Formats: sequence, structure tokens, C-alpha cells
Amino acid sequence: MRLFRVFLLAIALIGVSIAYPHGKDPVPEPGHEKIFFYTAKKLGIPILKASLHIENGLSSQGKSFYQVRFEISSVLGILFHMNNRFTSMVETETCAPVQYVKEIDQGGIFREKKDYQETFLFDPDHQRVMIEKKGEREKREVSLPPETFDPLSMFARCYLKEDLPLRQEIRMIVYDGLKVRHLVFRPRVERIQTKIFGEIEAVCIEAKTTFASFEDKEGVIRIWYTNDGKKTPVLMELDLPVGVVKFELDEIKEG
Repeated sequence: MRLFRVFLLAIALIGVSIAYPHGKDPVPEPGHEKIFFYTAKKLGIPILKASLHIENGLSSQGKSFYQVRFEISSVLGILFHMNNRFTSMVETETCAPVQYVKEIDQGGIFREKKDYQETFLFDPDHQRVMIEKKGEREKREVSLPPETFDPLSMFARCYLKEDLPLRQEIRMIVYDGLKVRHLVFRPRVERIQTKIFGEIEAVCIEAKTTFASFEDKEGVIRIWYTNDGKKTPVLMELDLPVGVVKFELDEIKEG
């Protein structure tokens, strides 16, 4: 299934969309997590469950880090199963990416079985990332433009650090393990119906991009977050070449 790749790209956009310069500080206390839970629907039918975890207070060799983890699993497991995990370690002060890990476990009756783990080690001084695949001795090297982030480290930077103006064009560079993406988008304010808050005023972020999973055809990613200072990402919509998929926020946990 190709939707998880698209949703992971959307996570980067969530980071920008909820980096609104007002409201409560979103940084969790040291040693604590903040978790967002989502359900993805297509034609009104649940097809995927996802969760986004932010953990503070990790340390190694005298340095402190955030860990951002994204997990996604299938609901309809008879024809297709998915249990994928993505984890990004970022520096606390700058949220610069240090390590990004992809753990893929998916397959089905009409889908190719995939079971692998890739680790991306970022080297900003040399503008590159080294890619290691579990079970293989050879490493790959990919050159990157300055200030390139993986999707989850971009989320961490924008959500935890940046104050981005609401009415200004937003640009960012993201490497999702497949290609380097240069994204540009603008926000707008509108009223929407949400699952856990009812009808609210929300800020919508919309961006056009091509999807490698769909032969580089163009689509649209939209994210809505609460316009009440808390910046809660309540709804995501993927307008793909094969149809529209919606991810709705089900629950938020802290602890």
C-alpha cells in the first residue's frame, strides 16, 4: 500500500501548519510524551490507524535529543496488512536531524511482501545522508541541499521551535527516503466539522506536490489545525490521483 508514504510526507506539513506563534508551549516536559491518534478513511470506511509520538528528555554522550515516532497499521488485515514505524532523533536546541529509521512490515494477497529496516545518518557538515539497510554491508550516500530535514525532524523543528507567520508563504526542503522535495504553500482560515471538538474555526494549510508512489503524478495535501492557540492538528486530507483519503484526529494523550 502506498498511502503510508504520502501520510508521512503530510506529517512534515503538520509541523509547519501547527507552528502558529500563539498559545501554550507545545514542548512536552522532560521524560514525557505527547501522542496524537488518527484514523484514515476512504469513502467513509476506516482503512488505517496512525499515531504520532513526541518524546522529550533523551540524552546521549552529553547531548539532549527529542524523539519523534510515527506508527501506522492497517485496519482491514485480511487482504492487506501493514505495521510500519518511523523514528527520528533530533538535536534539542536546533531540531537538526541526527538519525532517521524506517521499519517496514507490509504485504498482502495482491501486494508484494516488504520487510526491511533502513537507517539514515545525517551529516550536515558535508551536506549528505548515509543510508544503511539491515542485513546489507554496503552503504549508500545521498547528497542533500543545506537545511534538509526528514519528515519527522521537520515536524519537530516547526512544532517545537519555530514561530512562523500565518499569512506568509512557507517553504521547506524534505528528504523522505525517496527524493528531495521543495514544498511551498499558504494558509487560510475556515470553519470545519471535527470528530473530537465539533464545529471549529481552523487554519488550513494546502500544498501541491508530486507522489513517487503514483508515478510522480501531482496531488494535494491539506491539513487543518485549531485556530485557538493550541495548534491541534485535527484533520488531514490527501487528494491523490486515485481518490481522496481523510485522516481524522481521534484522541490526544500526554504522560
